[in-house]
Amino acid sequence: MLVKIYAAALQGISAIPVTIEVSSTKGIQYLLVGLADAAVKESHERIFSAIQVSGYKVPRSRIVINMAPADIRKEGSAYDLPLAVGLLAATEQIESAGLDRFMMMGELSLDGTLQPVKGALPIAIKAREDGYEGLIVPVQNAGEAGVVNNLKVYGARTLTEVVEFLLGKPSLEPVCIDTRREFYERLQAFDCDFAEVRGQENVKRALEIAAAGGHNLIMVGPPGSGKSMMAKRLPSILPPLTLQESLETTKIHSVAGKMSRNTSLISCRPFRAPHHTISNVAMVGGGTFPQPGEISLAHNGVLFLDELPEFNRSVLEVLRQPLEDRVIHVSRSRFSVEYPAGFMLIASMNPCPCGYYNHPDRDCLCAPSQVQKYMNRVSGPLLDRIDIQIEIVPVPFDKIAGDEPVESSEEVRKRVIRARAVQEERYRDCIGIHCNAQMNNRLLKIYATPDKESLVRLRNAMERLHISARAYHRILRVARTISDLAGTERIEPSHISEAIMYRNLDREGWGMS
Repeated sequence: MLVKIYAAALQGISAIPVTIEVSSTKGIQYLLVGLADAAVKESHERIFSAIQVSGYKVPRSRIVINMAPADIRKEGSAYDLPLAVGLLAATEQIESAGLDRFMMMGELSLDGTLQPVKGALPIAIKAREDGYEGLIVPVQNAGEAGVVNNLKVYGARTLTEVVEFLLGKPSLEPVCIDTRREFYERLQAFDCDFAEVRGQENVKRALEIAAAGGHNLIMVGPPGSGKSMMAKRLPSILPPLTLQESLETTKIHSVAGKMSRNTSLISCRPFRAPHHTISNVAMVGGGTFPQPGEISLAHNGVLFLDELPEFNRSVLEVLRQPLEDRVIHVSRSRFSVEYPAGFMLIASMNPCPCGYYNHPDRDCLCAPSQVQKYMNRVSGPLLDRIDIQIEIVPVPFDKIAGDEPVESSEEVRKRVIRARAVQEERYRDCIGIHCNAQMNNRLLKIYATPDKESLVRLRNAMERLHISARAYHRILRVARTISDLAGTERIEPSHISEAIMYRNLDREGWGMS
Protein backbone atom coordinates (compact mmCIF):
# COMPACT_ATOMS: atom_id res chain seq x y z
CA MET A 1 0.00 0.00 0.00
CA LEU A 2 1.23 3.48 -0.86
CA VAL A 3 0.48 6.53 1.32
CA LYS A 4 1.69 10.12 1.36
CA ILE A 5 2.51 12.23 4.43
CA TYR A 6 3.38 15.91 4.34
CA ALA A 7 6.24 17.62 6.19
CA ALA A 8 8.66 20.48 5.53
CA ALA A 9 12.38 21.21 5.22
CA LEU A 10 14.06 24.40 6.38
CA GLN A 11 16.07 26.49 3.94
CA GLY A 12 17.34 29.76 5.36
CA ILE A 13 14.50 31.12 7.47
CA SER A 14 11.82 29.69 5.20
CA ALA A 15 10.28 26.24 4.84
CA ILE A 16 9.93 24.05 1.75
CA PRO A 17 7.17 21.40 1.57
CA VAL A 18 8.34 17.79 1.64
CA THR A 19 6.17 14.86 0.54
CA ILE A 20 6.98 11.56 2.25
CA GLU A 21 5.84 8.57 0.18
CA VAL A 22 5.71 5.25 2.05
CA SER A 23 5.19 1.98 0.18
CA SER A 24 4.59 -1.36 1.90
CA THR A 25 4.85 -4.55 -0.20
CA LYS A 26 5.70 -8.22 0.30
CA GLY A 27 9.21 -8.87 1.47
CA ILE A 28 11.55 -7.89 4.29
CA GLN A 29 13.53 -4.74 3.63
CA TYR A 30 13.72 -1.08 4.70
CA LEU A 31 14.83 1.52 2.14
CA LEU A 32 14.85 5.30 2.56
CA VAL A 33 15.71 7.53 -0.42
CA GLY A 34 15.46 11.23 -1.18
CA LEU A 35 18.78 12.80 -0.06
CA ALA A 36 18.32 12.20 3.66
CA ASP A 37 21.17 12.81 6.08
CA ALA A 38 22.44 10.40 8.75
CA ALA A 39 19.98 11.62 11.39
CA VAL A 40 17.05 10.82 9.10
CA LYS A 41 18.46 7.47 7.97
CA GLU A 42 18.98 6.24 11.53
CA SER A 43 15.47 7.30 12.50
CA HIS A 44 14.07 3.81 11.84
CA GLU A 45 15.51 2.63 15.16
CA ARG A 46 13.65 5.35 17.06
CA ILE A 47 10.51 4.89 14.96
CA PHE A 48 10.29 1.10 15.35
CA SER A 49 10.86 1.35 19.11
CA ALA A 50 8.23 4.11 19.46
CA ILE A 51 5.70 2.12 17.41
CA GLN A 52 6.24 -1.03 19.46
CA VAL A 53 6.15 0.71 22.88
CA SER A 54 3.00 2.59 21.84
CA GLY A 55 1.20 -0.70 21.28
CA TYR A 56 1.29 -0.95 17.47
CA LYS A 57 2.82 -3.60 15.24
CA VAL A 58 6.30 -3.14 13.84
CA PRO A 59 6.15 -3.52 10.01
CA ARG A 60 7.16 -6.98 8.78
CA SER A 61 7.17 -6.15 5.07
CA ARG A 62 9.29 -4.44 2.43
CA ILE A 63 9.20 -0.71 3.20
CA VAL A 64 10.33 1.89 0.65
CA ILE A 65 10.24 5.54 1.67
CA ASN A 66 10.85 8.42 -0.72
CA MET A 67 11.26 12.01 0.49
CA ALA A 68 10.45 14.42 -2.33
CA PRO A 69 11.76 16.67 -3.76
CA ALA A 70 14.80 14.42 -3.92
CA ASP A 71 17.27 17.21 -4.73
CA ILE A 72 16.78 19.02 -1.39
CA ARG A 73 18.73 17.64 1.54
CA LYS A 74 16.58 16.48 4.48
CA GLU A 75 18.35 17.05 7.80
CA GLY A 76 17.62 16.35 11.44
CA SER A 77 15.28 14.19 13.48
CA ALA A 78 12.10 16.23 12.91
CA TYR A 79 10.86 13.74 10.29
CA ASP A 80 10.37 10.94 12.85
CA LEU A 81 6.68 11.65 13.39
CA PRO A 82 5.57 11.79 9.73
CA LEU A 83 7.66 8.71 8.95
CA ALA A 84 6.06 6.79 11.82
CA VAL A 85 2.55 7.81 10.81
CA GLY A 86 3.35 6.89 7.21
CA LEU A 87 4.51 3.42 8.26
CA LEU A 88 1.34 2.83 10.30
CA ALA A 89 -0.85 3.98 7.41
CA ALA A 90 1.06 1.96 4.79
CA THR A 91 0.68 -1.20 6.91
CA GLU A 92 -3.05 -0.41 7.30
CA GLN A 93 -2.94 0.05 11.08
CA ILE A 94 -4.59 3.44 10.64
CA GLU A 95 -6.74 4.92 7.87
CA SER A 96 -4.85 6.88 5.23
CA ALA A 97 -7.89 9.00 4.32
CA GLY A 98 -7.53 12.55 5.58
CA LEU A 99 -3.78 12.52 6.01
CA ASP A 100 -3.47 15.05 3.20
CA ARG A 101 -5.21 17.65 5.41
CA PHE A 102 -2.27 17.92 7.81
CA MET A 103 1.41 18.75 7.82
CA MET A 104 3.32 17.22 10.73
CA MET A 105 6.80 17.37 12.27
CA GLY A 106 8.33 15.95 15.45
CA GLU A 107 11.19 13.93 16.90
CA LEU A 108 10.36 10.64 18.59
CA SER A 109 11.88 9.19 21.73
CA LEU A 110 12.17 5.42 22.08
CA ASP A 111 9.02 5.38 24.23
CA GLY A 112 6.96 7.33 21.70
CA THR A 113 7.25 10.72 23.43
CA LEU A 114 7.54 13.70 21.09
CA GLN A 115 10.54 16.04 21.43
CA PRO A 116 10.62 19.66 20.21
CA VAL A 117 11.97 20.60 16.77
CA LYS A 118 13.50 23.68 15.19
CA GLY A 119 11.68 26.03 12.84
CA ALA A 120 8.09 25.47 13.97
CA LEU A 121 7.07 29.03 13.05
CA PRO A 122 8.27 29.08 9.40
CA ILE A 123 6.84 25.56 8.97
CA ALA A 124 3.45 26.77 10.24
CA ILE A 125 3.58 29.75 7.88
CA LYS A 126 4.29 27.41 4.95
CA ALA A 127 1.47 25.05 6.00
CA ARG A 128 -0.97 27.95 5.91
CA GLU A 129 0.35 29.19 2.56
CA ASP A 130 -0.10 25.73 1.02
CA GLY A 131 -3.68 25.44 2.27
CA TYR A 132 -3.34 22.70 4.88
CA GLU A 133 -6.12 22.48 7.44
CA GLY A 134 -3.76 21.90 10.35
CA LEU A 135 -0.24 21.34 11.62
CA ILE A 136 0.73 18.67 14.17
CA VAL A 137 3.86 19.42 16.22
CA PRO A 138 5.24 18.51 19.66
CA VAL A 139 3.41 20.31 22.45
CA GLN A 140 6.57 22.32 23.24
CA ASN A 141 6.33 23.94 19.78
CA ALA A 142 2.58 24.50 19.81
CA GLY A 143 2.69 28.02 21.24
CA GLU A 144 5.35 29.10 18.76
CA ALA A 145 3.47 27.72 15.73
CA GLY A 146 0.11 28.82 17.12
CA VAL A 147 0.77 32.51 16.42
CA VAL A 148 -0.02 31.81 12.74
CA ASN A 149 -3.63 32.77 12.05
CA ASN A 150 -6.07 30.72 9.96
CA LEU A 151 -4.27 27.45 10.71
CA LYS A 152 -5.19 24.83 13.29
CA VAL A 153 -2.10 23.91 15.28
CA TYR A 154 -2.19 20.76 17.43
CA GLY A 155 0.39 20.13 20.13
CA ALA A 156 0.94 16.42 20.84
CA ARG A 157 2.89 14.75 23.64
CA THR A 158 3.11 11.21 22.26
CA LEU A 159 2.76 9.21 19.08
CA THR A 160 -0.37 7.58 20.55
CA GLU A 161 -2.11 10.97 20.84
CA VAL A 162 -1.37 11.72 17.18
CA VAL A 163 -2.65 8.32 15.99
CA GLU A 164 -5.83 8.57 18.04
CA PHE A 165 -6.43 12.07 16.69
CA LEU A 166 -6.02 10.84 13.10
CA LEU A 167 -8.50 8.03 13.90
CA GLY A 168 -11.10 10.65 14.84
CA LYS A 169 -10.79 10.58 18.62
CA PRO A 170 -10.70 13.94 20.47
CA SER A 171 -7.18 13.43 21.82
CA LEU A 172 -5.85 16.79 20.57
CA GLU A 173 -7.28 20.30 20.63
CA PRO A 174 -6.05 23.21 18.50
CA VAL A 175 -4.06 25.77 20.47
CA CYS A 176 -5.52 29.25 20.71
CA ILE A 177 -2.99 32.10 20.82
CA ASP A 178 -4.05 35.75 20.95
CA THR A 179 -1.05 36.98 18.98
CA ARG A 180 -1.54 40.68 19.60
CA ARG A 181 -2.19 40.30 23.32
CA GLU A 182 0.83 37.97 23.64
CA PHE A 183 2.95 40.54 21.80
CA TYR A 184 1.86 43.74 23.55
CA GLU A 185 1.94 42.26 27.06
CA ARG A 186 5.71 41.76 26.86
CA LEU A 187 6.80 44.94 25.10
CA GLN A 188 8.04 46.63 28.28
CA ALA A 189 9.86 43.65 29.82
CA PHE A 190 13.42 44.89 30.50
CA ASP A 191 15.85 43.67 33.12
CA CYS A 192 18.13 46.74 32.92
CA ASP A 193 17.40 50.48 33.08
CA PHE A 194 19.46 53.61 32.54
CA ALA A 195 18.19 54.85 35.90
CA GLU A 196 20.80 52.51 37.39
CA VAL A 197 23.67 54.29 35.62
CA ARG A 198 25.16 57.24 37.49
CA GLY A 199 27.30 59.77 35.67
CA GLN A 200 28.44 59.30 32.05
CA GLU A 201 25.84 61.78 30.80
CA ASN A 202 27.76 62.39 27.57
CA VAL A 203 27.86 58.66 26.81
CA LYS A 204 24.17 58.21 27.59
CA ARG A 205 23.46 61.11 25.24
CA ALA A 206 25.51 59.40 22.51
CA LEU A 207 23.57 56.16 23.04
CA GLU A 208 20.29 58.08 22.81
CA ILE A 209 21.37 59.57 19.47
CA ALA A 210 22.48 56.13 18.24
CA ALA A 211 19.12 54.64 19.18
CA ALA A 212 17.19 57.51 17.59
CA GLY A 213 18.99 57.28 14.25
CA GLY A 214 19.97 53.60 14.13
CA HIS A 215 23.66 54.55 14.18
CA ASN A 216 26.51 52.18 14.92
CA LEU A 217 28.58 53.22 17.94
CA ILE A 218 31.92 52.44 19.54
CA MET A 219 32.95 53.30 23.11
CA VAL A 220 36.61 53.69 24.01
CA GLY A 221 37.63 53.82 27.64
CA PRO A 222 39.58 52.22 30.49
CA PRO A 223 38.45 49.07 32.30
CA GLY A 224 35.57 49.58 34.73
CA SER A 225 34.28 52.79 33.17
CA GLY A 226 30.85 51.27 32.39
CA LYS A 227 31.07 50.40 28.69
CA SER A 228 29.40 46.98 28.92
CA MET A 229 26.87 48.13 31.51
CA MET A 230 25.55 50.91 29.27
CA ALA A 231 25.59 48.76 26.13
CA LYS A 232 23.36 46.16 27.82
CA ARG A 233 20.80 48.89 28.56
CA LEU A 234 20.57 50.11 24.97
CA PRO A 235 17.61 47.82 24.02
CA SER A 236 15.56 49.50 26.78
CA ILE A 237 15.60 52.82 24.88
CA LEU A 238 15.18 51.46 21.35
CA PRO A 239 11.73 51.79 19.73
CA PRO A 240 9.51 48.75 20.41
CA LEU A 241 9.35 46.01 17.80
CA THR A 242 6.46 46.15 15.39
CA LEU A 243 4.42 42.96 15.06
CA GLN A 244 5.98 42.32 11.64
CA GLU A 245 9.50 42.76 13.05
CA SER A 246 8.60 40.46 15.93
CA LEU A 247 7.46 37.70 13.56
CA GLU A 248 10.61 38.06 11.45
CA THR A 249 12.85 37.95 14.52
CA THR A 250 10.98 34.96 15.93
CA LYS A 251 11.42 33.05 12.65
CA ILE A 252 15.19 33.46 12.83
CA HIS A 253 15.41 32.32 16.45
CA SER A 254 13.01 29.46 15.73
CA VAL A 255 15.17 28.13 12.89
CA ALA A 256 18.26 28.43 15.12
CA GLY A 257 16.54 26.58 17.96
CA LYS A 258 16.95 29.56 20.32
CA MET A 259 13.32 29.94 21.35
CA SER A 260 12.66 29.70 25.08
CA ARG A 261 9.95 27.36 26.30
CA ASN A 262 6.50 28.92 26.70
CA THR A 263 7.54 31.77 24.37
CA SER A 264 5.36 32.35 21.34
CA LEU A 265 6.76 35.64 20.05
CA ILE A 266 9.95 37.58 20.69
CA SER A 267 8.66 40.98 21.79
CA CYS A 268 11.94 42.64 22.89
CA ARG A 269 14.73 43.59 20.54
CA PRO A 270 17.53 40.98 20.56
CA PHE A 271 20.83 41.73 22.28
CA ARG A 272 23.66 39.44 21.19
CA ALA A 273 27.12 39.62 22.76
CA PRO A 274 29.36 36.88 21.29
CA HIS A 275 32.75 36.11 22.85
CA HIS A 276 35.83 37.37 21.00
CA THR A 277 36.89 33.78 20.18
CA ILE A 278 33.92 33.41 17.79
CA SER A 279 34.60 32.01 14.31
CA ASN A 280 33.64 33.51 10.95
CA VAL A 281 30.88 30.94 10.36
CA ALA A 282 29.40 31.43 13.83
CA MET A 283 29.30 35.18 13.20
CA VAL A 284 27.74 35.25 9.72
CA GLY A 285 25.98 31.86 9.58
CA GLY A 286 26.25 28.81 7.34
CA GLY A 287 28.19 25.66 8.14
CA THR A 288 27.64 22.02 7.18
CA PHE A 289 24.09 22.27 8.48
CA PRO A 290 23.17 25.89 7.63
CA GLN A 291 22.26 27.96 10.67
CA PRO A 292 21.81 31.72 11.21
CA GLY A 293 24.88 33.41 12.69
CA GLU A 294 25.13 36.02 15.43
CA ILE A 295 24.51 38.88 13.01
CA SER A 296 21.18 37.33 12.01
CA LEU A 297 20.22 36.49 15.60
CA ALA A 298 20.78 40.21 16.29
CA HIS A 299 18.44 41.20 13.43
CA ASN A 300 16.17 44.10 14.49
CA GLY A 301 18.30 44.45 17.61
CA VAL A 302 21.84 45.00 18.86
CA LEU A 303 25.11 43.16 18.19
CA PHE A 304 27.53 44.06 21.01
CA LEU A 305 31.22 43.32 20.49
CA ASP A 306 33.08 43.79 23.76
CA GLU A 307 36.87 44.24 23.57
CA LEU A 308 36.71 44.78 19.82
CA PRO A 309 40.49 44.53 19.07
CA GLU A 310 40.56 41.04 20.62
CA PHE A 311 38.32 39.64 17.88
CA ASN A 312 40.00 37.86 15.00
CA ARG A 313 40.67 40.33 12.19
CA SER A 314 38.90 38.16 9.62
CA VAL A 315 35.78 37.95 11.84
CA LEU A 316 35.57 41.74 11.99
CA GLU A 317 36.09 42.10 8.24
CA VAL A 318 33.14 39.84 7.40
CA LEU A 319 30.90 42.39 9.15
CA ARG A 320 31.56 45.09 6.57
CA GLN A 321 29.17 43.89 3.86
CA PRO A 322 26.23 43.05 6.20
CA LEU A 323 26.54 46.47 7.84
CA GLU A 324 25.90 48.07 4.46
CA ASP A 325 23.42 45.62 2.89
CA ARG A 326 21.58 44.49 6.07
CA VAL A 327 21.48 40.94 4.67
CA ILE A 328 24.01 38.10 4.41
CA HIS A 329 24.21 35.64 1.51
CA VAL A 330 25.79 32.31 2.45
CA SER A 331 26.89 30.37 -0.63
CA ARG A 332 28.35 26.89 -0.58
CA SER A 333 28.83 24.25 -3.27
CA ARG A 334 25.55 22.49 -2.38
CA PHE A 335 23.35 25.34 -1.20
CA SER A 336 22.83 29.08 -1.07
CA VAL A 337 20.77 30.74 1.64
CA GLU A 338 19.99 34.30 2.63
CA TYR A 339 19.66 35.50 6.22
CA PRO A 340 18.49 38.96 7.34
CA ALA A 341 21.16 41.00 9.17
CA GLY A 342 19.68 44.40 10.00
CA PHE A 343 21.38 45.13 13.32
CA MET A 344 22.95 47.99 15.25
CA LEU A 345 26.64 47.43 15.92
CA ILE A 346 27.72 48.55 19.37
CA ALA A 347 31.39 47.98 20.20
CA SER A 348 33.67 48.74 23.11
CA MET A 349 37.42 48.67 23.54
CA ASN A 350 40.27 49.78 25.75
CA PRO A 351 42.35 52.66 24.34
CA CYS A 352 45.63 50.71 24.64
CA PRO A 353 47.00 47.33 25.82
CA CYS A 354 47.26 48.42 29.46
CA GLY A 355 43.90 50.21 29.26
CA TYR A 356 44.89 53.63 30.64
CA TYR A 357 45.83 55.76 27.65
CA ASN A 358 44.33 59.26 28.16
CA HIS A 359 43.24 58.29 31.70
CA PRO A 360 42.83 61.38 33.93
CA ASP A 361 44.41 59.79 37.03
CA ARG A 362 46.54 56.81 36.02
CA ASP A 363 49.61 56.75 33.81
CA CYS A 364 49.70 54.69 30.64
CA LEU A 365 52.56 52.18 30.52
CA CYS A 366 52.41 51.69 26.76
CA ALA A 367 54.78 53.19 24.21
CA PRO A 368 53.16 55.32 21.47
CA SER A 369 53.89 52.61 18.92
CA GLN A 370 52.06 50.06 21.10
CA VAL A 371 49.01 52.32 21.32
CA GLN A 372 48.98 52.79 17.57
CA LYS A 373 49.44 49.08 16.90
CA TYR A 374 46.62 48.20 19.32
CA MET A 375 44.19 50.68 17.78
CA ASN A 376 45.08 49.54 14.27
CA ARG A 377 43.79 46.04 15.05
CA VAL A 378 40.44 47.50 14.01
CA SER A 379 40.57 48.34 10.31
CA GLY A 380 39.74 51.71 8.86
CA PRO A 381 37.00 50.33 6.58
CA LEU A 382 35.17 48.90 9.61
CA LEU A 383 35.52 52.14 11.59
CA ASP A 384 34.24 53.94 8.52
CA ARG A 385 30.90 52.20 9.08
CA ILE A 386 30.63 53.37 12.71
CA ASP A 387 28.97 56.78 12.91
CA ILE A 388 29.53 57.57 16.59
CA GLN A 389 32.88 57.19 18.34
CA ILE A 390 32.79 58.24 21.99
CA GLU A 391 35.52 58.31 24.61
CA ILE A 392 34.62 57.29 28.17
CA VAL A 393 36.38 58.39 31.36
CA PRO A 394 35.84 56.81 34.80
CA VAL A 395 32.96 58.12 36.94
CA PRO A 396 34.09 60.22 39.96
CA PHE A 397 33.32 58.85 43.42
CA ASP A 398 30.90 61.69 44.18
CA LYS A 399 28.78 60.68 41.19
CA ILE A 400 28.78 57.00 42.11
CA ALA A 401 27.83 57.63 45.74
CA GLY A 402 25.37 60.45 44.98
CA ASP A 403 21.61 60.15 45.32
CA GLU A 404 20.51 62.60 42.62
CA PRO A 405 17.61 61.32 40.50
CA VAL A 406 18.70 59.75 37.21
CA GLU A 407 16.65 59.77 34.01
CA SER A 408 15.02 56.39 33.35
CA SER A 409 15.07 54.42 30.11
CA GLU A 410 11.35 55.04 29.64
CA GLU A 411 11.86 58.81 29.50
CA VAL A 412 14.71 58.49 27.00
CA ARG A 413 12.73 56.00 24.94
CA LYS A 414 9.87 58.46 24.46
CA ARG A 415 12.25 60.93 22.78
CA VAL A 416 13.74 58.16 20.64
CA ILE A 417 10.29 57.03 19.49
CA ARG A 418 9.34 60.61 18.53
CA ALA A 419 12.54 60.99 16.49
CA ARG A 420 12.02 57.63 14.76
CA ALA A 421 8.44 58.61 13.88
CA VAL A 422 9.80 61.72 12.10
CA GLN A 423 12.22 59.55 10.14
CA GLU A 424 9.57 56.98 9.18
CA GLU A 425 7.48 59.80 7.73
CA ARG A 426 10.48 61.35 5.99
CA TYR A 427 11.55 58.12 4.27
CA ARG A 428 8.12 56.58 3.67
CA ASP A 429 8.69 56.65 -0.11
CA CYS A 430 12.30 55.38 0.07
CA ILE A 431 12.44 51.60 -0.23
CA GLY A 432 14.73 50.03 2.36
CA ILE A 433 15.38 53.31 4.22
CA HIS A 434 13.87 53.60 7.69
CA CYS A 435 16.28 55.72 9.72
CA ASN A 436 18.99 58.34 9.30
CA ALA A 437 21.86 55.87 9.51
CA GLN A 438 20.69 54.31 6.24
CA MET A 439 20.74 57.56 4.23
CA ASN A 440 22.74 57.46 1.00
CA ASN A 441 24.51 60.45 -0.53
CA ARG A 442 21.44 61.45 -2.55
CA LEU A 443 19.27 61.61 0.56
CA LEU A 444 21.99 63.46 2.46
CA LYS A 445 21.89 66.23 -0.13
CA ILE A 446 18.11 66.48 0.29
CA TYR A 447 17.69 66.17 4.05
CA ALA A 448 21.08 66.94 5.62
CA THR A 449 22.59 69.86 3.74
CA PRO A 450 24.38 72.18 6.21
CA ASP A 451 23.91 75.95 6.03
CA LYS A 452 26.87 78.32 5.60
CA GLU A 453 27.66 78.68 9.30
CA SER A 454 27.44 74.93 9.83
CA LEU A 455 29.67 74.32 6.84
CA VAL A 456 32.28 76.72 8.23
CA ARG A 457 32.25 74.89 11.59
CA LEU A 458 32.61 71.58 9.86
CA ARG A 459 35.52 72.78 7.74
CA ASN A 460 37.31 74.33 10.70
CA ALA A 461 36.89 71.17 12.77
CA MET A 462 38.24 68.94 10.03
CA GLU A 463 41.27 71.16 9.56
CA ARG A 464 41.98 71.93 13.25
CA LEU A 465 41.29 68.47 14.70
CA HIS A 466 42.67 66.61 11.66
CA ILE A 467 39.43 64.67 11.27
CA SER A 468 39.59 62.42 8.22
CA ALA A 469 37.53 63.06 5.13
CA ARG A 470 35.59 59.82 5.57
CA ALA A 471 33.92 61.35 8.65
CA TYR A 472 32.13 64.08 6.66
CA HIS A 473 29.00 62.11 5.72
CA ARG A 474 28.93 60.39 9.12
CA ILE A 475 28.84 63.76 10.86
CA LEU A 476 25.94 64.90 8.66
CA ARG A 477 23.93 61.73 9.43
CA VAL A 478 24.44 62.14 13.16
CA ALA A 479 23.63 65.86 12.96
CA ARG A 480 20.36 65.00 11.19
CA THR A 481 19.44 62.71 14.09
CA ILE A 482 20.35 65.34 16.68
CA SER A 483 18.09 67.76 14.81
CA ASP A 484 15.24 65.22 14.86
CA LEU A 485 15.64 64.76 18.62
CA ALA A 486 15.50 68.54 19.02
CA GLY A 487 12.35 68.70 16.89
CA THR A 488 13.80 71.04 14.27
CA GLU A 489 13.54 70.61 10.51
CA ARG A 490 16.80 72.44 9.75
CA ILE A 491 20.23 71.26 10.87
CA GLU A 492 21.63 74.01 13.09
CA PRO A 493 25.31 74.83 13.76
CA SER A 494 25.01 73.47 17.32
CA HIS A 495 23.90 70.12 15.90
CA ILE A 496 26.98 69.99 13.67
CA SER A 497 29.21 70.87 16.63
CA GLU A 498 27.77 68.08 18.75
CA ALA A 499 28.09 65.58 15.90
CA ILE A 500 31.77 66.50 15.51
CA MET A 501 32.31 65.62 19.17
CA TYR A 502 31.39 62.02 18.37
CA ARG A 503 34.35 61.41 16.03
CA ASN A 504 37.06 60.82 18.65
CA LEU A 505 38.89 58.07 16.79
CA ASP A 506 39.30 60.19 13.66
CA ARG A 507 41.48 62.63 15.53
CA GLU A 508 45.20 62.54 14.89
CA GLY A 509 46.00 61.88 18.56
CA TRP A 510 44.63 58.37 18.34
CA GLY A 511 47.10 57.44 15.62
CA MET A 512 44.53 55.93 13.28
CA SER A 513 45.65 55.12 9.77
